[in-house]
Amino acid sequence: MKIDSWRNSASIIAVASTVAAGVALPKGALAQAPDATLMAQAGERRAFNIPPQPLGTALGVLGQQSGRNISVDGALVRGVSTQGVQGTMSIDEALNRLLSGTGLTYSKPNNSTITVQRVGTGSAVVLDPVQVQGAFPVPSQAMIGNLPSPYAGGQVATGGQLGLLGNRGVMDTPFNQTNFTAKKAKDQQAKTVKDVLIDDPSVRAIRADSSPGGDSVRIRGFTVQNAAISYGGLYGVLPNESIMAELAERVEVLKGPSAMLNGMQPTGSIGGVINIVPKRAPDEPLTQLTANYVSGAQFGGHVDVARRFGPEKEFGVRFNGVFRDGQTDIQWNTDERALALLGLDFRGERARFSADFGYQSRYVGGATGYIALANGVPLPWAPNARNNPAGQPFTEVLTKDLFGTFRGEVDLTDRVTAYASLGAHDLRSDSLQAGLTVNNVNGAATSRGQLNNSYSTFQTAIAGIRALVDTGPVGHEFSFSATTFANENGDAVVQGTPFATNIYSPTIIARPSIATPVTTKTSTQQLSSLGFADTLVAADKRIQLTVGARLQRVQAANFDPATGAETSSYDESALSPSVALVFKPWQNVSIYGNWIQGLQQGAIVGQQFTNAGEVFPPFKSTQYEAGIKIDWGRLTATASVFQINQPSILTDVAANTQVLGGEQVNQGLELNVFGEVTEGVRLLGGAMFLNAALAKTQDGLMNGWVAPFSPGAQFNLAGE
Repeated sequence: MKIDSWRNSASIIAVASTVAAGVALPKGALAQAPDATLMAQAGERRAFNIPPQPLGTALGVLGQQSGRNISVDGALVRGVSTQGVQGTMSIDEALNRLLSGTGLTYSKPNNSTITVQRVGTGSAVVLDPVQVQGAFPVPSQAMIGNLPSPYAGGQVATGGQLGLLGNRGVMDTPFNQTNFTAKKAKDQQAKTVKDVLIDDPSVRAIRADSSPGGDSVRIRGFTVQNAAISYGGLYGVLPNESIMAELAERVEVLKGPSAMLNGMQPTGSIGGVINIVPKRAPDEPLTQLTANYVSGAQFGGHVDVARRFGPEKEFGVRFNGVFRDGQTDIQWNTDERALALLGLDFRGERARFSADFGYQSRYVGGATGYIALANGVPLPWAPNARNNPAGQPFTEVLTKDLFGTFRGEVDLTDRVTAYASLGAHDLRSDSLQAGLTVNNVNGAATSRGQLNNSYSTFQTAIAGIRALVDTGPVGHEFSFSATTFANENGDAVVQGTPFATNIYSPTIIARPSIATPVTTKTSTQQLSSLGFADTLVAADKRIQLTVGARLQRVQAANFDPATGAETSSYDESALSPSVALVFKPWQNVSIYGNWIQGLQQGAIVGQQFTNAGEVFPPFKSTQYEAGIKIDWGRLTATASVFQINQPSILTDVAANTQVLGGEQVNQGLELNVFGEVTEGVRLLGGAMFLNAALAKTQDGLMNGWVAPFSPGAQFNLAGE
């Protein structure tokens, strides 16, 4: 039985008549709907698709599909269900059908708000926006149970997480962010999170699934490693090499640097942040079995089961299990993946808790090897990729990831919420690979087997507080957080005997006999930070100014794999401020801009230079961005321009020194569109035009050159 994802995606609902609800909420204003002059009038006919479900969530969906704000007392809709509404009709007709037989009616205090109430009562008082979660309201500053609802078409959401700032609607976000839904991932049969991102023109995959490397991507022309993908805001928790799509309720992509919002990413990525939102049990029972087939002989299945327990459905349990295996389209290559994920949650009147425990394994047989080019060799014609020219039948990669997280938040008052999250992850990886180096234009190459055993452990935590405060005509949304991250890596590599081959007619050898090495600690990394931000809100949220900063400390050490002795260490700090602005000349139009930085661990000058041992502070990359977003109710279009300046190290050959004097500048224009063009026709895609150039190089010899791996234009258009 398939339960529609709307059941777990209640839209924003204002809770009024607080005496009846039994919850004391402060006075305030509900987030404004689009201006009446730009909205459809009540008599205009619209397409509605609201399945049978609890009335509270159905009203939230109606608000999204109609462009109206719905105000309702949570106690009135508790335990009340509706048969839903489907078809093209006026907003009044849709409301009457939803409320039929419930003893409830509605009034319209203004052109943008609809108030639901009992028959014969006066209109309710409109208060601060909250979500109705089971029996209890969730304030807007909270995160657990505050999942933004899907946008028209269901492929993307109306908002997403902004780290330190919490959840923000798309129109209130001063950045370019796209939030893909689990529905989108399932409809396209995505195997991995990387597959989910395929429709974002600013994102491009680096490696194929058949390779021994991870699912790294490039965002705005900069590499973002898998280890930098967060899970509910926690770095280092998810599998390092490849993340299966079935574990995600949302895949949120925030483009550009984000040190103030999220802290420094473990791998120093600055192109963007990918955040995975965990799945939670919906209000209604869910039992779903899915079989799938991918090209080649890849078959698999997915089971998704969820239940809620308790008189108010306080306790939730959700299990996702996946297995997929078979031959791919590439010679010798097989891909086996398995996932088991258990999600638990509790939602109370003023406290909410959740936990996730997961295990993922991945085995790649006949892994495709990497092809390198020797210095001075012209680039030869590419061989047939299906022939696996750099691989061997014996090559294989096995990774096992065990991870868990816990999250909790408590409403200290109706407008102040404290929260804490912690997570841990253990990764084990064994591989036998066979890359090669091309020696001439005719494809002659040298290859060798390589045995690699490694491990990584991660511990991470975040604690903070979010508060809403009014000071006269200006509102404040305060945020404070402290983060910590620890990572230890171990590695062992043994090289086999080289042999001659050719990329057009590979030499196949027997599995080499390589002694299994002992894995020892090779490096550690510790990241800690304190972040603070204040969003000043005025003029009915038409003006939103965010100012903030994060103090980041970076500690790292390297160790000799043979002796275990520390060979180098790093301990530096950096302060990263940020400013962002949202201005809404009309409620369905947002003009925004931001100035924000990204951080990367600095370097220690090597022993071969005269300034050996000099420690460079964390590299600060700076982004300038401006954009506009227009929401037409069922279709949203965005445009943004950006510039990211990334510093780098230069080598002065004459003086035999290294200095922090290099720079790469990426300038771009992004165009995005998502939603429903008309009923039943969904559209998702856009374009990115990129000018990535080396601005400062040694002696200026390469100034103006195109930066590596930076195409000038990228396009995507997906229709459904």
